[in-house]
Amino acid sequence: MGVGADRAQTVSHHRRRRFDVRVVPHRRRSPMRLRDWRMRTKLATVLVIPSVAFLVLAGVQTQSLVGRATALNNFAAQVGIGQEITQLVHRLQQERDRTAGELFALHAATGEDESAAVLATLRPYRDASDQAVRALRQAAEPLADADTSWRGSYSVASQAYQQVDYIRNVLATVVLSDETILGNYHRAIDALLNLLAHPSPGADRPELSDAALRYVQFARAKELSSRLRAELYAAASAGEYERGAASRLIDLRSRQFTALGEFRIAASTAQVARYDQLSQDPTFVEAARMEERALTQGATAPRVLPAEQWWTASEARHDLLRQFEAEVLRASAAQADTASSAQLRETLLVVGLIITVLLVAVLISVLIGRSLARSIRLLRSQALRIAQIELPEALARLKSVSGGVPNIEVAPAVVRSLDEIGELAEAFVAVHRSAVGVAVEQATMRRNVNAMFVNLARRSQVLVERQLELLDDLEREESNPDQLENLFKLDHLAARMRRNDESLLVLAGTESTRRWNRPIGLSAVLLAASAEIEQYQRIQHEAIDDLYIVGHAVGELVHLLAELLENATAFSRPDTTVQVMARAEGTGAVIEIADQGLGMSPTALAEANTVLTKPPAADVATVERMGLFVVSHLAARHGIEVRLHGGAGGLVARVRLPGTLLAVAPPPSLDPPLPPRVLPAGGPRPDVPRNPGPADLPVAGRRPTTVPRQAHPVPVRAEDVLASAAPPAIGSVWWSREGPSSPVPAAGAGSPAPPAAPVTAGTNDQGLPVRVPMAQLSAVTQPARPGQRQPAHHEPDPEAVGGMLSRLYNGVRRAEAEQTTEIPVPPPGMWNEGGQQ
Repeated sequence: MGVGADRAQTVSHHRRRRFDVRVVPHRRRSPMRLRDWRMRTKLATVLVIPSVAFLVLAGVQTQSLVGRATALNNFAAQVGIGQEITQLVHRLQQERDRTAGELFALHAATGEDESAAVLATLRPYRDASDQAVRALRQAAEPLADADTSWRGSYSVASQAYQQVDYIRNVLATVVLSDETILGNYHRAIDALLNLLAHPSPGADRPELSDAALRYVQFARAKELSSRLRAELYAAASAGEYERGAASRLIDLRSRQFTALGEFRIAASTAQVARYDQLSQDPTFVEAARMEERALTQGATAPRVLPAEQWWTASEARHDLLRQFEAEVLRASAAQADTASSAQLRETLLVVGLIITVLLVAVLISVLIGRSLARSIRLLRSQALRIAQIELPEALARLKSVSGGVPNIEVAPAVVRSLDEIGELAEAFVAVHRSAVGVAVEQATMRRNVNAMFVNLARRSQVLVERQLELLDDLEREESNPDQLENLFKLDHLAARMRRNDESLLVLAGTESTRRWNRPIGLSAVLLAASAEIEQYQRIQHEAIDDLYIVGHAVGELVHLLAELLENATAFSRPDTTVQVMARAEGTGAVIEIADQGLGMSPTALAEANTVLTKPPAADVATVERMGLFVVSHLAARHGIEVRLHGGAGGLVARVRLPGTLLAVAPPPSLDPPLPPRVLPAGGPRPDVPRNPGPADLPVAGRRPTTVPRQAHPVPVRAEDVLASAAPPAIGSVWWSREGPSSPVPAAGAGSPAPPAAPVTAGTNDQGLPVRVPMAQLSAVTQPARPGQRQPAHHEPDPEAVGGMLSRLYNGVRRAEAEQTTEIPVPPPGMWNEGGQQ
């Protein structure tokens, strides 16, 4: 139990040490460095400062101050327009008072000339009123956006003045009472005085309210004085007072004194002193004296004053009151402008302060946000670069490595801050290092597995080559047709085993060991591929263009085509043929292999074409479908495009060769080509009775079927076809694993030349020639000519062979003692037939 617990604790500690990545600060944290603040502090600073500044300063102070400044600005504008309002009131008062005195003459006129004369007397006063109205309207245009109550008061005053204008035009044509005529003037002047009293600065500015009250009260006192003058002037023009005139005069007099008292209360000391000084003016005193004399004459009927004398005196006093009214109004307007300007300055100052605070807050937020954004941007850029470029490239390099495992450098973190983002960057780099480390371990494992594949395949190749040599010797010495046929079957199985070994080399990423140094015809390549499969009799070669393949790609192209032909024959009925066609297309060539087999579903066909387009890495699925894997890797190695298409009752494999694999035709050889070795077709022979037995049946015990006659005999192995296609007399050799310095000698080298044409015993039912055993061996069938030297047979030295084996055994023991973790993989072409360097 103790040992198990210690082991579990050790494993747990190893896991923590391997997977718990801790970020160690590379320098001391400084609270004065902005980039070293914690993420929580940065976010709080970014969010709290602008929010508090905006809510407290902008939301409360700005709204209040701007509203107050706007109200004072409107108040100052409305007070300022009081000059035009009081001017119009003054002109209307003059026109009304004069009209009241001329109404008696107008009513007494007997003709139009007399009426026109009376109206001509009133014309200057009317023109002055119209001019004042135009000035008021022009001054009121900027106040069109004022408050609703002011616009309502202004509309009432405009309508009242329009009514006065209407009364003017009908004075000569319509008989109206004096009360109606003068009542319209009263209503217009009262509407203007209400408009004058409308401005209000608010309850928080009582000094401005008093300033507005001053000129309003004085304007009302002046209006009452004007009405009193009109009553006295009308009575003076008529020579008598109307009924009830005395009571009206007394009421007007008392209201006038009341308004003057209210003005004295609201006015300043200087204004009161100025009015007292004005009241001592001789013209003012004369008008007041005449007014007193008329009103205090008697209790029942006032005295009638002289009309012209009273008008002159009262007009002079009215002008003095107008001058004082204008002074009071200017003082109030100046005070309102001063208050509005001060409020505007205060508002601008506070708003400027708020904006400054907001700008500072925004600047701090921008700096902090920029720091965050820069760190996040750098981290994002590094993450995307690692995820999309560096890590895939590193994995691709490690997947495609054939020699030693390269050293993959992992770049350090681009974010150097000590906040959470910096720690995240360090953690991400640690994850990157772990991923690369795992990929390196897998690459090392794949390299070791590939090395084992290569060594096993080469060992098997050596044994297969020795087996093929032994079979060749047995075939030469065998004379029994049945035994010779069995030997040829073994020969063919050994050739297929050699192709499986070459598939293992492709699986390990190693190039083929069989190379050709001269261009080979495409027809010979197709025949060589047919010779590599078991059911070669079913291959039917149709239209094949006269094309040549470069020598270095011949071996692997034969392997590729043999895999496709093997699949075509394995997955189709034995009574069908596989058609092979080749043609030139553009700068390359196209080979089509069509069968009449089981076919594939659209999904399986798409998956197979995907594998052919992008060769996958070696895994368990690769071993199960090794032929497809080998075809995809060989095609990718030479730039060959292989696609599977659904045909009529089978599949069509289309192989598109690029122009780089095609070569020009080689010059013709002067020596006759060596005859290829052909398989016995199994037809009737002279010395063998033709009784079909189990050995004559095809695969799975099925009886032989009729196969179309082939145009050429199919050789035993691919090298026989290629040797016959390129005679060795002009330097073409089939390269073995010993490299270019150790070519495999052609069949019959060092022996008498074989006959020019193969010796056969006719053809079988399938149209294939029947080989005559020992007929091709010239040394056996023909006697030696005199003077012909037989090749010397050199026996190896036993001591030399024993020393070589002893040295090999000692080297193997030393390699085992070193306990190396890597299996050395020599470059292609550095191994001989015995597996020695």
